[in-house]
Amino acid sequence: MKVVGLTGNIGSGKTTVAHELERLGAKVIYADELAREARAALAPEICRAFPDACAEGRPDDRRLAQKVFADPAARRRLEALIHPWVRRAVLQRLERLAQRETPPALVVLELPLLFETGWNPAPDGVLVVAAPDELRARRVAERSGLSLEEFRARDAAQLPQAEKVRRADWVIVNDGDLDALRAQVRRWYAEVVREGSA
Repeated sequence: MKVVGLTGNIGSGKTTVAHELERLGAKVIYADELAREARAALAPEICRAFPDACAEGRPDDRRLAQKVFADPAARRRLEALIHPWVRRAVLQRLERLAQRETPPALVVLELPLLFETGWNPAPDGVLVVAAPDELRARRVAERSGLSLEEFRARDAAQLPQAEKVRRADWVIVNDGDLDALRAQVRRWYAEVVREGSA
């Protein structure tokens, strides 16, 4: 069972790449989904730490994001709650997959903050999805309605894209249309799965 980390800055297209890898047969574990589960499971602790970002005892994702992306100390407080929960969940899922009678040939861990947290549970390498800044900002605005300022605040909270590219084992540049991206992903998947079975 080969385990690869997948990351990239906001708007790069890493989730699109993850979905395509899933379609090709990889098992994908999404850290963002686990973070949503963590926010629900840890709602009392989060609301104690950020009472003004909660409504009726539940974190309000938009208000919480505005707070933590404007204040690095607040972001670190939130991450100290969320990250250990997500890490445990990732490791539990990896263990369950490894114990299957027929484990998947490739497991992809979609971890947006893989480099930022200094935690990389993917022993077989890291795939970075990169795209031009202007294109990433446009995609984020179209997808989630974030303003350019909100995009920049979230992007600034991540390691610069060029540094992620430098640290990567593989890079997919997502600067074309969806068909071009899918073709790159198919080539990468074939190469990695072939290496794993060699």
